Amino acid sequence: MPKKYIVFFKTIGRKWFAFLIIAIIIIAFFNPVTAIWMAVITIILFFLSYIPRIFFKNKLHKFMKGFYKIEDELIARKLKKSLEKVREEMFELSQNQLKKKWLIVFLNKQYIFYHQETIQAFKEVYNKGFTEKEILDNLKDYKVNTRTEIKAIKEGLIKLERLSERETSVKEHQDKQRFS
Repeated sequence: MPKKYIVFFKTIGRKWFAFLIIAIIIIAFFNPVTAIWMAVITIILFFLSYIPRIFFKNKLHKFMKGFYKIEDELIARKLKKSLEKVREEMFELSQNQLKKKWLIVFLNKQYIFYHQETIQAFKEVYNKGFTEKEILDNLKDYKVNTRTEIKAIKEGLIKLERLSERETSVKEHQDKQRFS
């Protein structure tokens, strides 16, 4: 069990902004010029606290682009960040992927990133009328391993309206294969 003074300092550390605002208000009664300087410094520190998050988001996105498919747990391990932080950033990226060429899906309680080449290959075989099993066989090189992943990709692309109607239906494709 942590010592009481450690818990006290962690609580203050989490709420530093509120304590600082209260201190500025108290100082403003005695010396307004000092309070203005403290307020300016507080605002600068507040904005500087967002810089590491912006750098992490860019680093995460560049890292993910190096893989055809990568899961959040592997990202957290490779980047040596907490899984919770990685999932939070991947959630934000998944909410803003409407015009992106890559895809992030939430499957089996984890986020999975699919590179734009993987998505393009999926669209090509999907439009040719391939069944889920045939799509899976064609996407083995892109590290897609299960039919549930195929379904998740398909549902994600349909939800984002990035998957057009099939050029050839599954039935037509099967008939072509059977009679040729």
